[in-house]
Amino acid sequence: MDYQPTVAVIILNWNGRKYLERFLPFILASTYKNMDVILADNASTDDSVEYVQLHFPSVKVLINTSNEGFAGGYNWAMEHINHEISVLLNSDVEVSEGWIEPVISLFEKDTTLAAVQPKILDYNNRDQFEYAGAAGGWIDRYGYPFSKGRIFDSIEKDSHQYDEVSQIFWASGAAMFIRTAIFKEMKGFDTFFFAHQEEIDLCWRMQHAGYKIVSCPSSVVYHIGGGTLSKDNPRKVFLNFRNNLIMLFKNLGGMERLWVIGSRFLLDAISAYKNVISGQPSFFVAVAKAHFGFFSWMIFNQSKSVFPLKKGGKIAGKFDGNIIWEHFIKGKKRFSEIILDIK
Repeated sequence: MDYQPTVAVIILNWNGRKYLERFLPFILASTYKNMDVILADNASTDDSVEYVQLHFPSVKVLINTSNEGFAGGYNWAMEHINHEISVLLNSDVEVSEGWIEPVISLFEKDTTLAAVQPKILDYNNRDQFEYAGAAGGWIDRYGYPFSKGRIFDSIEKDSHQYDEVSQIFWASGAAMFIRTAIFKEMKGFDTFFFAHQEEIDLCWRMQHAGYKIVSCPSSVVYHIGGGTLSKDNPRKVFLNFRNNLIMLFKNLGGMERLWVIGSRFLLDAISAYKNVISGQPSFFVAVAKAHFGFFSWMIFNQSKSVFPLKKGGKIAGKFDGNIIWEHFIKGKKRFSEIILDIK
């Protein structure tokens, strides 16, 4: 590779000293030369900023005065970035040697490529995919996200079954390579989301605009996951369900929007009642709040969101079926059992 595009590895930090201490050395040891590492601090109250400044002086530090969540925090950080490629990287991710080069090679070959996700494996079970993205994100007709290697809570072992570069619907925010100019063209993440589903919404908007999202399995990272909120935390349930409905409203149109969102209300209600029966009433409350939150957004807060610049791009990585039916009723546990053509 004669010419190396400029790369900014941006770590959004909030009280994450233990992760920075453990994982920054791996990032700084990356073999890609034309790279800067940037810590974007989201108003931490621990000593993580001072620690990085003292022990990793080559890391550029940006300090925000308030915690704007994942979406707002990265939008703020990206205002300071002029590198050609930005890597949005969680603080609890260990990168492997040579993780940047194969992704940059893909960007160089295709100017319509907007974002790339590496293969994300579980830090504690390294032969297993990690929940947040696995080998690349997909979505079903009703807006339920899943991944190559992860269907709901069924997580596959990595036996190199998804090692082909392929188009996907969404790239995980845990480790997302993105063209900086396109991120800014799309006006970044929807800050109303605060956290959860914002990367799926951004990837959908980028596909609407004619750009592609792909997975790059030859780039491997290891993610701890669940560092902020567990999957069953009521706050996380609320944000996931509310933001998913907002995403559907923004990116779908006409009658499809009406029947898909209507179907989702029914499916969400079934899920909520199921959790009440299984002894998790807080899940029911969180879903109910999410539905009211969606209606509140429709009435009062649409102007605060970022809508697609246009619609009409070819959408990849979308399953024209119901992943709930395939998984819970038909018992399919693996991505390859549902999506037969995975290339």
